[in-house]
Amino acid sequence: MAKKVFILVGTRKGAFILESDAARRSWEVRGPFCETWPTNHVVADPGTGTLYAGGGNEWFGPAVWKSTDFGRTWSHSSQGLAYEGGDVPVKSVWSLAAGADGSLYAGVEPAGLFRSTDGGESWTHVEGLQKHPTRPEWNPGGAGLILHSLVLDPADRNKIWVGISAAGVFATEDGGKSWETRNRGTRADFLPEGQNYPEFGQCVHCLVMAPGGGARLYQQNHCGMYRSDDGGRKWESIEAGLPSSFGFPAAVHPRDPDGLYLIPLNGDIKGRFMPEGKTAVWRTRDGGQSWQAMREGLPQDGAYFNVLRQAMATDTMEPAGIYFGTNAGGLYASIDEGDTWDCVAPYLPTITSVETLVIER
Repeated sequence: MAKKVFILVGTRKGAFILESDAARRSWEVRGPFCETWPTNHVVADPGTGTLYAGGGNEWFGPAVWKSTDFGRTWSHSSQGLAYEGGDVPVKSVWSLAAGADGSLYAGVEPAGLFRSTDGGESWTHVEGLQKHPTRPEWNPGGAGLILHSLVLDPADRNKIWVGISAAGVFATEDGGKSWETRNRGTRADFLPEGQNYPEFGQCVHCLVMAPGGGARLYQQNHCGMYRSDDGGRKWESIEAGLPSSFGFPAAVHPRDPDGLYLIPLNGDIKGRFMPEGKTAVWRTRDGGQSWQAMREGLPQDGAYFNVLRQAMATDTMEPAGIYFGTNAGGLYASIDEGDTWDCVAPYLPTITSVETLVIER
């Protein structure tokens, strides 16, 4: 059997799928799917190959779309994607994650967590997160009060980490019944002087787990780049050597826990675009002790776009592929771990998320 590689792309006008063989030299683009709904995140269950797309807005409402034939046909459901009493409507689904036990999780706006045990047909509210004592004081970030990062422990289904803008990182070790803040060491520069390291209220932009079964997490924050080696209980700054402490996405190497990719922007109040209009993906191979700018094949003049928080991913091939999409609709790919780049789809709608799937077919 031959390997097939898929790039799963969420956009403001539906989901797109790019497909290639193991060489990853040419890509077939299919879409838009999901009836061109605003689509915030497209993921795959690596065990079954089932695709899920989450999205919606105030007009459409929230929904999770599902395809069991690699995007040829789709269905969707919003059953159960509502808070108890219905007094606060769920606007949209922002993030999805498939668990090894067959469960599916959805992070929504306003920030909350839902679980499905029937492949996205129906949903149950994971109430413990909303019952955290800090909940009345959570404030929205620029995109709203969203649960945008979902990290499931591959070895323990009871361990989950979430990133909420602008409330911070929260974690559970009992399947969602109880939660604790995991923000020690991350700054909140936008707060008054002397209050920059609160228990919660940080604006986390992206949260990812390193491979290898350890407790290492990486976090791109509004106010810095961080690594934790103890499951988020303490964070260490690793932004030295980067052109900016501000950015949105982060993507881990699929096999090396010291490997990480970032796309820093020029700052939070300076336009939020590529520094000097020159595109670069920054790579570390030592856990953030040093950084290298990868530019070959990327636009180096007039690149005033940005890359959103879920719009970068790696694949599991050897060497690993790295992919990112811009708010200007360009999708870029590297098949040599970031050394060189190609634009594989130049004119998609605003790209909100990028994920991958590798299968034998």
